[in-house]
Amino acid sequence: MTRRALLPVLLLLAGALVGCTGPAAEARSTSPTSCGPVTATLPDTDVAPLEPAPTPALPVTVTSADGVATTVTDAARILPVNLYGSIAEIVFSLGLGGNVVGRDTSTTFPAAAHLPVVTPAGHDLSAEAVLALAPTVILADDSIGPAETLRQLRAAGIPVVLVAAEQTLDAVPAHVRAIAAALGVGAAGEQLVTRLGQEIAAARDGVPDGTAPRVAFLYLRGTAGVYLIGGRGAGSDSMIEAAGGVDAGSAIGLAKFRPLTSEGLINAAPDVILVMSGGLESVGGVDGLLKLPGVGQTPAGAARRVVDMDDGVLLTFGTRSGQVVRALADALHCRSRT
Repeated sequence: MTRRALLPVLLLLAGALVGCTGPAAEARSTSPTSCGPVTATLPDTDVAPLEPAPTPALPVTVTSADGVATTVTDAARILPVNLYGSIAEIVFSLGLGGNVVGRDTSTTFPAAAHLPVVTPAGHDLSAEAVLALAPTVILADDSIGPAETLRQLRAAGIPVVLVAAEQTLDAVPAHVRAIAAALGVGAAGEQLVTRLGQEIAAARDGVPDGTAPRVAFLYLRGTAGVYLIGGRGAGSDSMIEAAGGVDAGSAIGLAKFRPLTSEGLINAAPDVILVMSGGLESVGGVDGLLKLPGVGQTPAGAARRVVDMDDGVLLTFGTRSGQVVRALADALHCRSRT
């Protein structure tokens, strides 16, 4: 599978447990008070913008991730797009959501839901849709394209600033700083980085002591016949480890995403299976998941220990990452938190 072909997959990508007693629950719950299937949810589905909103100090010249020196003179009409929805999340969190004119299909939080979509084919930009919005600056990364469309938009005179596409918790502060610099709000960027760092640290500090559950992240698209397991560098490993789990794919030597096999999953022996909510629905819910080869033969399958989380949240790696880690930790460790 080529890198471009794998990109949509990565997005539409993600024994005994601490505090778990009694029989496994037979229905999915949104509150991790038992050891059955759990839907991990955030306390608030929207982003929290900085207040007061900063005023961009423009023009600025920045070096795009592809090495192109780009001058931004106007941030009145911002178009933030990538495969994960993280760039839009950062722009809104900086307090500049009112300047955003469009969105990608992965940007689903309420404050942006009303905006027109410029990726009608999934995750490929439509030059016509972009030009119709007359953006004054485009923020993107190399997870979205095609590259020819980005070149066409630059040729039309629109500043296009690319940021690094690494999807890990450690990379988020650099993304915030790069986007803030391009929009002329560097001080606000530092303020947001500080807030984000505090939230992630607090979430990690709140992970309970004790045995860390082995967690396998499965990317599922039953309608397309796509079944993958995550390993080292898939992004899911970063989130699982921050939430106090052991990434089962990494533990058996897998890297990135690999096709799911019965033998491999049984060898990984996960205590918990982590999936995106849309992926779980695509295979017929928990009952359908348990019918996939090897799932029922794992500790997680035997105990129906399945944790799902919204597709637009779990592997976004944006400014809600601290909340995601906290919600995931609660679900993995069968804990409700007030």
